[in-house]
Amino acid sequence: MGERDVQVMPAPLLEIRHLTRSFYGVHALDGVHLAVNAHRITGLIGPNGAGKTTLFNCISGVVPPSSGSVVFDGRDITGWRADRIANAGLVRTFQIARGFPRLTVYENLLLYGGAQPGERVHDALFRTSAARRREAELVQKAQAIADRLNLVRLLNAPASSLSGGQKKLLEIGRVLMADPRIVLLDEPVAGVNPSLAREIAQHLRRLADEGLTILLIEHHMDTIAALCDHVVVLADGKNLAEGTFAELASDPVVQEAYMGRRGSAR
Repeated sequence: MGERDVQVMPAPLLEIRHLTRSFYGVHALDGVHLAVNAHRITGLIGPNGAGKTTLFNCISGVVPPSSGSVVFDGRDITGWRADRIANAGLVRTFQIARGFPRLTVYENLLLYGGAQPGERVHDALFRTSAARRREAELVQKAQAIADRLNLVRLLNAPASSLSGGQKKLLEIGRVLMADPRIVLLDEPVAGVNPSLAREIAQHLRRLADEGLTILLIEHHMDTIAALCDHVVVLADGKNLAEGTFAELASDPVVQEAYMGRRGSAR
């Protein structure tokens, strides 16, 4: 094979290297490693207690890892504050949808837009032309995101009045307001009725097709099978296996450690 025939694979957008995290002497993560390639949906699965949410917390800056490193877009972001990581383009959601329940859907979306003009005292007090332009941009963006997520009819509803599935959609909308390069989704269809779960999955697939990179935790295997280009399995805080969903579904080790153990779950 000649030099011209050698294909150079692009570096992963997100790479986790030998990550550990202990709580009171108990290893929640024990040398986890994974790579997330750009413009793909990567699934993270495993039984309860496998360390999935702890891994998300370490990646997103909620808690620092005990050792190992998190590399995002070629930069070591290990130990960065959560807000700095989010501003760099890595944003996450939580198992329980967050936000401000007394604010409307529209207000929740606007609040998560970047470069808020009200954050600068001069712009807030004197309503500069730059501040007005940015406000108009955020309004237009919030309306566009609400439209693509079928939330327009709920824009004036308080977030507290939404169903569980609608709150998950709002969570995705808030993330999109931040212009992320990669999104970490923690159980985006948990507790959602099947029809809305399918709708959420369709939204995620379209976002990935448009260039967004997604790493998601999910216990619904049909969602993992339908969405994920690559799947990583954790068990007891360690890597167990990885590959396509079809490969993992037929792996006896994975069946024993995860699917068999959770055969009656969700």
